[in-house]
Amino acid sequence: MNLRKLIDLVKYPIITDKATKLLELNQYTFAIDSKSNKTEVKSAIEYLFNVKVISINTSNPPTKQRRIGKFIGNKPHYKKAIITLASGNSINLFSDN
Repeated sequence: MNLRKLIDLVKYPIITDKATKLLELNQYTFAIDSKSNKTEVKSAIEYLFNVKVISINTSNPPTKQRRIGKFIGNKPHYKKAIITLASGNSINLFSDN
């Protein structure tokens, strides 16, 4: 697979209450490209963070409507991946600067 595509596949980590609870189970949540599949995501995570991935769960959450004054629009669509890592592996999402 193209190296540039691997890097662009993972957009950003999702930091919510549920995602931080999953960190205790060695599971990390990322927003990924909506056209990607599980094998592409697995190879991208293993390449970017140098870890061993056990399983990947993906979901396409529905878009939500948002209103700003009289204007109604939709939030941007994204695809979410919950990645389970092997024991002993971890991803440092919060830097210790």
